Amino acid sequence: MTAAESTSPYELIKYIEARSRTRAIGLPQQVEVRRTWSGIGFRVGELLLVSSLGDVGEILIYPQLTKLPHAKRWVKGVSNNRGTLLPVLDLRGFIEGIATEINKRSRVLLVEHDNISVGLLVDEAMGLRHFFDEERVGGLSSLPDAYREYVGGGYKQGNTQWAVFNMEKLIEHRKFMEVAVRM
Repeated sequence: MTAAESTSPYELIKYIEARSRTRAIGLPQQVEVRRTWSGIGFRVGELLLVSSLGDVGEILIYPQLTKLPHAKRWVKGVSNNRGTLLPVLDLRGFIEGIATEINKRSRVLLVEHDNISVGLLVDEAMGLRHFFDEERVGGLSSLPDAYREYVGGGYKQGNTQWAVFNMEKLIEHRKFMEVAVRM
């Protein structure tokens, strides 16, 4: 009979625990999990914006367009996106009145809201962006006034500020739907 067999159940449990601790492999390093928010980043002029992942369905290269007669300057035209007609509008042209210069980095963000599909021309799509909750900022001092009604706070990563652009507010804006020039 060994020493373990002649001891009380309590002492046996203590013995097994001690033996297990000496042979146990350490647990993985404890890592603090930080909450994040993710969105699609894009550039309009020099302004860095980010929209919720649910707001942007696709990022398209600048497509061939059919011009629309009697449309406002910021209405670039209509594109055929896999069999669906997609109006393409210049985001900067609508908000600031400054036309976006088309180049190889120009992209169109496909946005859908309440059965409305629209392509928004931006200077550049910056891809998926992740932000920690502690990087959130309420006001952005460098934000042009024209964008304030569409922006709900932002994030600051190092020296870079990203404004959170609300696509829903843009599409629901009454002037956004007024695409025809009044004659």
